[in-house]
Amino acid sequence: MRTLRTLPALFSLGFASATAYRAEFVVWALTSTLPLIMLPLWHAVAAEAPLAGFSESRFTAYFLTGFVVRQLVGNWASWTINFEVKSGALSQRLLRPIHPLWFYATESLASIPLRSVLALPVAIVAIALADPTHVARDPLHWAMVLPAVLGAWAIGFFAHVAIGALSLWMHQSIKVVDLWYAGFFVLSGYLIPIAVFPAWLQPLPRWLPFEYVHGFPIDLLTGAMSPARALERLGAQWTWVAILGLLALGLWHRGLRRYGAFGG
Repeated sequence: MRTLRTLPALFSLGFASATAYRAEFVVWALTSTLPLIMLPLWHAVAAEAPLAGFSESRFTAYFLTGFVVRQLVGNWASWTINFEVKSGALSQRLLRPIHPLWFYATESLASIPLRSVLALPVAIVAIALADPTHVARDPLHWAMVLPAVLGAWAIGFFAHVAIGALSLWMHQSIKVVDLWYAGFFVLSGYLIPIAVFPAWLQPLPRWLPFEYVHGFPIDLLTGAMSPARALERLGAQWTWVAILGLLALGLWHRGLRRYGAFGG
């Protein structure tokens, strides 16, 4: 109950922080525009002939929707944890009555309104330009959008917490974040839709968490799957939320014992 009472204050603090560092925030947002930069290339490919069912209009709907999803599910907790461990600020945070993970979570979630300012115009353009056949129309699809976006955010958050917790064992774990993003860029559908992959390679992303952070919400919003298939993938997505959540909490608590033993 104490945590619930403090959540409004934490969200207010997180929003104030995002507003105060809006220049850095805009730079971060611009780093997520790579798929939009590549969109003309995919248009040129599709102009010759549809690729794996992707026409020019479907590529447009896919990548514009992807930009919106990226703004809604972005996370950076690993960088914050690394900084606080290295600077000693984590010791002060641990003395507070609120679990640090609540702070890291609300810091990310509270910035969504500001990120939405960038995402909303792109969403409007996507709706205006997209072929109606590439927009989800089944109410069951839309009923799953919120849990799917929340699940995508949770996977990213717990992955970042797990990576950040590794800094309690090593000097820093930023390089591990690079490995996460290498997998994300290639296997999430961020740069290349999974459907464009060779047939023998397409099953691989389904067994990894990256596709559920990005490609799955896009397919849901663009109506690229049946409601039954969407429900199945939603279950797989939340299975990954549970797996990574347990991993993150385990690494965090074990790391804190080591951190305390060495006088952190």
